[in-house]
Amino acid sequence: METKYTYKDLDAYRESKILVKLVYGLLREFPREEQYALCDQLRRAVISIPSNLAEGSGRYSVKEQLHFIEIAYGSLLEVECQMDIAYDLGYISNQQLLDVTIQIGKVAALLSGLRSKRLSLTR
Repeated sequence: METKYTYKDLDAYRESKILVKLVYGLLREFPREEQYALCDQLRRAVISIPSNLAEGSGRYSVKEQLHFIEIAYGSLLEVECQMDIAYDLGYISNQQLLDVTIQIGKVAALLSGLRSKRLSLTR
């Protein structure tokens, strides 16, 4: 039986799912008044990371694949910004921010590597 390549094989995808679980866990502790504001925005941004990796991997054009990797990276930075704001508002602790920041760094490095790999295919 032939094994088919899938986005699930990407380290960036797997690590971004870990980030999703981490952020969702933290959101359970946010104040009720944030459920439809900051929490909703964070959910959309963090889910966008693995979702765009999945969508991009289904594209045949390297240019399109790069586009979705870049969208995922933009969403990652959005999560980083919003978690920083959550810390400033006192919704998460310094340790929780550090944990999220470490995971964001892992995902960022993997996205950067994935982007470089795809770029090398265009040369």
